Amino acid sequence: MNWMAMDWLLILEATFDTLLMTGVSLLFAVLIGLPVGVALFMTGPGQFRGYPAVYQTLSLIVNVLRSVPFLILLIVMIPLTRVLAGTSLGVAGSIPPLVASAAPFFARLVETSLKELNPGVSEACRAMGATPVQTVWLALLPEARTGILAGVVVTAIMLVGYSAMSGVIGGGGLGDLAVRFGYQRYQTDVMVVTVLILVVMVQLMQLIGDRLVDMLNRRIS
Repeated sequence: MNWMAMDWLLILEATFDTLLMTGVSLLFAVLIGLPVGVALFMTGPGQFRGYPAVYQTLSLIVNVLRSVPFLILLIVMIPLTRVLAGTSLGVAGSIPPLVASAAPFFARLVETSLKELNPGVSEACRAMGATPVQTVWLALLPEARTGILAGVVVTAIMLVGYSAMSGVIGGGGLGDLAVRFGYQRYQTDVMVVTVLILVVMVQLMQLIGDRLVDMLNRRIS
């Protein structure tokens, strides 16, 4: 493996593109998934008020998006991606399908975190006259913030893998580099380097996420 012959500038640019795709997609996934997860929790059975139609509709949309394999979602969303991002290639073309895949995943994590809370918190808020919206946003979400933060970390790591998969259709980043050079041109060294970078990236995300969750737990306790 000739380390000196590799185009490290191109690898650095691809690494930055992967981080950019992951960061922007994570931001929109949280902005969309958080309220959807809260809505799933609030309209679910046994919660504040039963809205079976709303819950079933939201749950169906979330389940459908989560059940579609990401590579298929990339292809299916090409027309919509061109409308939203102006292109279906590169970093911009990868973000819409990444968000469409990550937002429902994160929404389920938010719903699960809220369901795991002690029911006594909701009952105490109701006894004090708080509305369902006030109970969720002022009491339940702060109580569930460690679980939600852990969900953000899990979602970010998932997005790293999905951003690499988007390289199959020219999505940019390390995945695109691995496909174009490592696979199509049989440059095994490039493939190895991209895999190592992805592994290190995931490990750092998990390490930083675990530290943040631990710090938050200490503040709560």
